[in-house]
Formats: sequence, C-alpha cells, structure tokens
Amino acid sequence: MKSVTEQELDIITRTRAEVMSHKELTGENLFLVWGYPTAFFLLLEFAALMLWHQNWCEWLWAGIPLVGAPLMIHFLRKDYKRTHSRTLDANVILQMWMFVGLFSCLGGFSMGCAGVFEICYCAFQGLLVSIGCFVTGVILRFRPKTHCGLIGAILSFAALFFQGEHWPWQLLITVFVAIISLIIPGHLFRRYVKKINN
Repeated sequence: MKSVTEQELDIITRTRAEVMSHKELTGENLFLVWGYPTAFFLLLEFAALMLWHQNWCEWLWAGIPLVGAPLMIHFLRKDYKRTHSRTLDANVILQMWMFVGLFSCLGGFSMGCAGVFEICYCAFQGLLVSIGCFVTGVILRFRPKTHCGLIGAILSFAALFFQGEHWPWQLLITVFVAIISLIIPGHLFRRYVKKINN
C-alpha cells in the first residue's frame, strides 16, 4: 500500500478547505443576508400592526427584498471575484435560494393584492425558507441546517392556526422561523467552516 506524503496531505487539506469555502459562499452569507432582514421587517410589521392597526402596515414585509437582494448581489459578486468559480453544490444552492426568494416575493405581492395575505402568506414564506434550509443541509451534509429546516417547517404550519383578528401573531411565528431556519444555521455553518479552514 502506497503511503501518503506530507505534500500530498497538504494538497488534500487545501483542496478540502477551498471546497468548504465555496460552500460557505452560498451557505453562510445567503442565510444571514436574508435571515436578519426577514426577522427585522416582520417584527417591525408585527409591532406596527399592534400599535396602529392600519392596512399600510401589512406591506412593511416588502423591505425584506429591498434590503436582502442588494446585499445578496454584493456578497455574490465579491465572492465570485475572489474565487472565479463555484462548485456544483454551490450553484444548486444558489439557484434554489434565488427560486425561494423570487416566489416568496411574488407570493407576498399576489396574496396582498388578492386579499388573502393574512390567511396564508406567513405559513407560505416560512415553509419556503424552511424547505430551502432543509435541502441546503442535505446538499452540504450539515445536519444542523437539516434539523433547523424541519423545525421551521413545523412552526410554519403552526402559523395557520392564527386567523381573523389574531393573524398578526403569524408574523411573530415567522420571525421565529427566520431565526431558526436562517440565522442560527447561518452562524453555526460559519463557525463550522472557520473551524475546518483553521
């Protein structure tokens, strides 16, 4: 059996670190870039609805894509300039999250215009994000993301129980879904990647 030299071990270690850094680009940054604006704007919408009870408060969620999309584009350009390539896993994850973001926005606008926003948007958005988190965890073989996605999906269905005058509480549940499915796994994965790269 052929023994592995120190130089070969070094090449293997650098290659693994590079692959993990490619995974970090779409795993870590996108989770945090979308997690914090989602939690902030939905919490703001909840507080505004509780204070003023005005219809315009229902549209505060639109701040999520207005802040998240430019941040995502900024980080993706910066990361692409640094690496000049992406792995297949990173491309799949990136395209999936673009799909989640696009249909989350389209769903919000169409449900708002159709007058059914209060009924199911929060569950719809929470479920999309949780499925994205779960699938990302499966692709990256990172169990905390898989588990957080599963918990977030269950919480998303719980939001459907708050209807009528209690519907603003759906927003608060969706804030928890954002924290569980985006912010926590984003930070856990960031720590994991730093540990591997060191």
